[in-house]
Amino acid sequence: MRELFHPKIEQISLASLLYALGDPVRLEIVRRLAEQGEQPCSSLCCGVPKSTLSHHFKVLREAGVVFSRKEGTQRLNSLRKAELDGRFPGLMDGLLAVIDPAPPRIGATIDLLGGQAGRGREKRSPPHC
Repeated sequence: MRELFHPKIEQISLASLLYALGDPVRLEIVRRLAEQGEQPCSSLCCGVPKSTLSHHFKVLREAGVVFSRKEGTQRLNSLRKAELDGRFPGLMDGLLAVIDPAPPRIGATIDLLGGQAGRGREKRSPPHC
């Protein structure tokens, strides 16, 4: 398995960081990583398909928000908070203080915390990541 790209802290731009944090699913991932620490993808499904979750992790990783490491067959993800605090003092603390712990539904199609996907469908468990 090839190594994943992780930008050096001096390569992280505020614009790419803000872009990566501009999505409700990615904000929920960041909130959960901040609360729970390092987590495998499977514990952060957020009610979205595995391929979509992989895309969100790629955006967060390439923007420098998260660090992913391989352990066995899993990828463990952690928030690069200490590094980001050094580069952009107060940004992550300010962001984490205002993230809604129960985000609104995204376009009425995904309930991030409840795992409900699709309009008018019965509630179901989130997919495995």
